[in-house]
This record gives sequence, C-alpha cells and structure tokens, in this order.
Amino acid sequence: MSLTINIYYTGQNGNARKFAEEMISSGIVNRVRQEKGNTKYEYFYPLDDEETVLLIDCWDSQEALDLHHKSPLMQEIATLRTKYKLKMKVYRFSEYKGE
Repeated sequence: MSLTINIYYTGQNGNARKFAEEMISSGIVNRVRQEKGNTKYEYFYPLDDEETVLLIDCWDSQEALDLHHKSPLMQEIATLRTKYKLKMKVYRFSEYKGE
C-alpha cells in the first residue's frame, strides 16, 4: 500500500520558501529521496499564497514511513522548521485497491 503525504508549510516573510531552499541546499532532500521506500519528495509553490510551500512526500509502505519518522533526518527537518517558525497542515492519502 503506497502513502502520499501533503504537507503545507506556512510562515512569514518568505520563510517557507527559505526553508525549502535550505532543505535542498543542505542535502536533506536528497538524503530523504535515498531512503528505502521513498518514491517522491518534491516541493511546490501555490500561485495564490507566497507564504506557503507544499511538500508532496510518497512512500511505498507504512513501515518505510515509520522508519523515516524515526531517522536522524527528522530531527534535522524539525530543527529547520523551528528556525523558520513554520506552521504545518498535513494531509495523508493511502492507495485503495478495490476489487
């Protein structure tokens, strides 16, 4: 079962975009993409909200996502979120394989 997580990071004074830029420039994004089970980790900017960044984060299983949440990378991400004083809205979607 694959999982897709949409995370909206919102801040002030361009901090959400600065956060995404530092996530990329620091190499954290590439390290997440290399984790077992990650199938997508990409940032997008809403056209109508300059203070928000959308992360689309996809995993091939709940177990892979759980391992990611326990990894040292999560502390690095949390530190950057705090640095940029971001709020988050999280939406989770799972694959449905109907009969």
